[in-house]
Amino acid sequence: MRKLRRLIFRLLLLAIILIVGIMLIKTFSFSSKQLTGVEAVSQKKVSENAIQRFSQAIQLPTVSSPTEIDTSIFSQFDTLIQNNFPKTHQELERTVINQFSFIYKWAGKNPKLEPILLMGHYDVVPVEEASADQWTVKPFGGELKDEKLWGRGTIDDKLNVMGILESVEMLLSQGYQPTRTVYLSFGHDEEVSGKYGGQSIAKYFEEKKIQFEYVLDEGQMVVNDALNGLEQPLAMIGIAEKGYTTLTLTAKLQNGGHSSMPPAETAVGVLSKAIYRLQENPFPIKIEGATGQLFEYAGAEMSFFYKMLFANLWITEGLLVSQLSKDPAASALLRTTTAPTMLRGGIKDNVLPTTASAKVNFRIIPGETVASVADHVRSIVDDERIIVQANTEFSSEPAPLSSTSSFGFRILQRSIQEIFPDAVISPSLVIAATDSRYFQNVAKDVYRFQPIQLSRSDLKGIHGINENIGIEHYHRAINFYRQLILNSSK
Repeated sequence: MRKLRRLIFRLLLLAIILIVGIMLIKTFSFSSKQLTGVEAVSQKKVSENAIQRFSQAIQLPTVSSPTEIDTSIFSQFDTLIQNNFPKTHQELERTVINQFSFIYKWAGKNPKLEPILLMGHYDVVPVEEASADQWTVKPFGGELKDEKLWGRGTIDDKLNVMGILESVEMLLSQGYQPTRTVYLSFGHDEEVSGKYGGQSIAKYFEEKKIQFEYVLDEGQMVVNDALNGLEQPLAMIGIAEKGYTTLTLTAKLQNGGHSSMPPAETAVGVLSKAIYRLQENPFPIKIEGATGQLFEYAGAEMSFFYKMLFANLWITEGLLVSQLSKDPAASALLRTTTAPTMLRGGIKDNVLPTTASAKVNFRIIPGETVASVADHVRSIVDDERIIVQANTEFSSEPAPLSSTSSFGFRILQRSIQEIFPDAVISPSLVIAATDSRYFQNVAKDVYRFQPIQLSRSDLKGIHGINENIGIEHYHRAINFYRQLILNSSK
């Protein structure tokens, strides 16, 4: 018996030594995927009036709506572009889509090269009346304060529109002509699905049979303290995008009645149980695709302990999943998310309703579909009294992965490294919806990146309170687009 115990102990010790050995080998062979030999470029001086032009753009409340918009405000934004960027407006070929969305074509010297497309949208979400008094400045005041520009759209997404235009105007003023044709497109209804903006622009390119080398839209950013174990800022290039759907859950019971004689279950109670089941049974976490590549790129740059964790997912995946699932932002990168957002039921506090409904929003990771999400919900709810209906007007499938070995990704990676030299650059998954999802048929690759550096706490300003951007950060964004255009012509 003693010999058997010794043998088992030796076998266990050998197994531990073997596992540790494999982990160390994998850790030390977990090589960097960052570009080498790329030097930071000096920031070009930006016009002192650039921030004033940006401020003017913020002062126009271009709030989009699924039903109607203030056409005079959107027309004023068009006039602002024409007046403030005269060379762009005069020298580039301009196409108007559905009155308020615009395409600019900057012809290159070599028409045989496939063009690139730089995108943005200038519509913004409204400011919630209940939160208006929590803003320290007027949401549409375009105020300059503490070396920052404040207001709705300073990040999402007038920053990209104005930054692209500033960089193009700067290059035109220097007599520059790109080798590769550059297209610019600016949508006016991205915040309400992009049907008349981004979607129609993509359709225009399809009809004209224009194919792009790559497309760049809004998306991920350079984030400080993005991951535990990573000291450097993390610049994430979105190579894929989550899908989107909202399901309506409706509880229907045969009888209502007086609240003084309630049955064992009411429509509200049945619906509540269904929502509870969905939240208690989240979609599974998957470390693969864009998120898997993020961990490959970022993991190799982490401190030794975290590097070991990410280099050895074959044994550490369970631990990482447990830790990452506690962080809502990290969890959103790893699974299809479930978010009950709206409830409706009843007509009076003493009347038992026969129906009650809820809207539940899902952001779908690549590998799953709108249909598979609906099937999952029905199986989890498992109640014949609950009807699950899909939103047929606005649902989108997850966008496929774009390449990380293509011309477009390498040019983006180099341009980011030149403008943000301290950052670690990695692919990533965009968890929100952008207009870029409509452009898969007209481009080899679609990427999503905003050239600004923020802390995690700054991200709360997007669609939130006190949205703002530092003047220096805006100038750097202009320099990034300038550098990207130059690099894409090499």
